Amino acid sequence: MNNIKILVATHKKYKMPDNDIYLPLHVGREGKEDLGYQGDNTGDNISIKNQSYCELTGLYWAWKNLDCDYIGLCHYRRYFTTKKAKRKSKTEFDNFNSILNEQEIKELMGNSEILLPSQRNYYIETIWSHYKNAHHIKDLQETQNIIEKLYPDYLNSFNEVMSGKKLHLYNMFVMKKSDFDSYCEWLFTILFELEKRTDLTTYDAYQKRIFGFMSERLFNVWIHKKGLKISKLKILSLEGIKWGDKIYKFLARKVS
Repeated sequence: MNNIKILVATHKKYKMPDNDIYLPLHVGREGKEDLGYQGDNTGDNISIKNQSYCELTGLYWAWKNLDCDYIGLCHYRRYFTTKKAKRKSKTEFDNFNSILNEQEIKELMGNSEILLPSQRNYYIETIWSHYKNAHHIKDLQETQNIIEKLYPDYLNSFNEVMSGKKLHLYNMFVMKKSDFDSYCEWLFTILFELEKRTDLTTYDAYQKRIFGFMSERLFNVWIHKKGLKISKLKILSLEGIKWGDKIYKFLARKVS
């Protein structure tokens, strides 16, 4: 394991880890001001689709253009950690002293095939009903149709994930680049087909992020089907998590 690259997806200037394994990646770089980071608009890319594909434009760029042995994804405010972070204030944590380092990755991957965030448990609703309450359910239904047609051997995993109540979120991971390449081939084949079948003209800016939302669910389907040996890690949110806002929005969807 000599070459590890962890993408740090960002759309703004922000403090970045001082470690060579972390690669700040400006997602949606096409047509935007240069932040001084690697852009996702070089080589074979879909940077222009960032409005609806979110951090996936960065994944696509890495799939097509990055050469490494192991690859991962985190976000400019959100990282993997094995430590308990110390608060600097009510909303800010002890910066980068707690984020996953190269030695920890090597040790963890010695006993695992993929590193993932611990799952979120939705408790009172399934993944399917949660999507129905938060987004346009017809898009998830169409995704199911696409999988049934293009990848029927994944249909049972799709149904099991959607009827469950837990998800690995944020599209965060660390895995072999060869596994990542296989995942991207599968994922983007599905999403590009879904894009052909979806009219986004009536969607607001939030719902237009459909392919980013969908990929979080599909990632769990792929993991379920592959049966990879998983190590689950904590997430360090550098700016904290606004649980009050999350709970309010969750309850608002339930009563609307």
